[in-house]
Amino acid sequence: MRSSQNGIQQLNIMAKGHRHKTIILTSVIATVLCCCTAKCHAQEIKFPCPFPMFPLNPSTDTLEICILGDMMMHSGQIENARTNDCEYDFCSYFKFLEEEIRNADIAIANMEYTLAGRPYTGYPAFSAPEGYAKYLAGLGIDIFLTANNHIFDKGAAGAERTIDEFRKLGVSITGIAEDQQMYDQVFPLILDWKGTSIALLNVTYGTNISTGKEWPKVLRLNDKEAIAAALSKADSCDFVLALPHWGTEYHLKHSQSQESDARWLIEHGADAIIGAHPHVIQDIQKINGIPVFYSVGNAVSNMSATNTQMELMVTLRIVRYHNGNTKVLEPEYEMLWCSRPGGYNNRYTVLPVEKFIGTRDRWHGPWEYDKMIETRKRIKNILDNE
Repeated sequence: MRSSQNGIQQLNIMAKGHRHKTIILTSVIATVLCCCTAKCHAQEIKFPCPFPMFPLNPSTDTLEICILGDMMMHSGQIENARTNDCEYDFCSYFKFLEEEIRNADIAIANMEYTLAGRPYTGYPAFSAPEGYAKYLAGLGIDIFLTANNHIFDKGAAGAERTIDEFRKLGVSITGIAEDQQMYDQVFPLILDWKGTSIALLNVTYGTNISTGKEWPKVLRLNDKEAIAAALSKADSCDFVLALPHWGTEYHLKHSQSQESDARWLIEHGADAIIGAHPHVIQDIQKINGIPVFYSVGNAVSNMSATNTQMELMVTLRIVRYHNGNTKVLEPEYEMLWCSRPGGYNNRYTVLPVEKFIGTRDRWHGPWEYDKMIETRKRIKNILDNE
């Protein structure tokens, strides 16, 4: 068991939509839960309560971490979301997953775009509307991952502006640092949830553009000395989650290079690995009992090539017993489908696949429903055979 000692941030993630507000209840008699309280997020306690009630299982706390893949912003998405010259509406994206994301104690996703300002652009050099990040923060994404190949699409200035815009939203970010002080805070990002310490390490294989400057800086997979130093700071944490941006695009099977890096990360302390970048789901492996999701695919994008519309939402649960011991439960995942305009409806909409089986008659374009079912069968064969 590990106990957190260094570089810890108090996890200040309350009821989604009320970010920044930490509610701490101190009582001389007891801290109680209420029968009227729905699933509390982090340390939130809701009032008023008709009468106090002790928790049914007072011996444990369970931390739920939800991880999504690449949040893309292609030109087609920008145009589809535009309501006028200055405003954009992204509310359709995760409307069928809002409750799951909000109910997670920590929700994490990769922000594969910059907020470098106008003109807004898609591939190959992304600069998304600021409203996109605001929507995702309001949705309940608590941790923005930024170590990816597109973070320097608009140069150092674009990356710096992205950091500033994310900071204004009050979300925690990791994967990029604007100076040494920030670097020490985010590599790794260490959080505390009811006494359970979690370290997040977000790294990338590289970036499409080199700024030629020392700062801002991302941590690269080939810099093993720096990664080892970052992981050593997490030695005392209860749980270490590695979040690498790696692999070969559009390949459903992980590469030997990915597996080699995964084994190295595990040898240096990773308790789970959730990867991204290939834009498709890749196979799952256990190495020395440690789960490795090589790629969860896109979360939302304009991609339509084979397999690129199917993705995973992974849920990790860590049980903390009141004697201080912790246990990581088996990871769970849910298959999601990113429907493009003309498919399920005329907007980009992420659908929980299992809940939409048998709904072909409700789709604007039934052909995309058929594509979803075909892709589901193909991906399940890969995941079930691991």
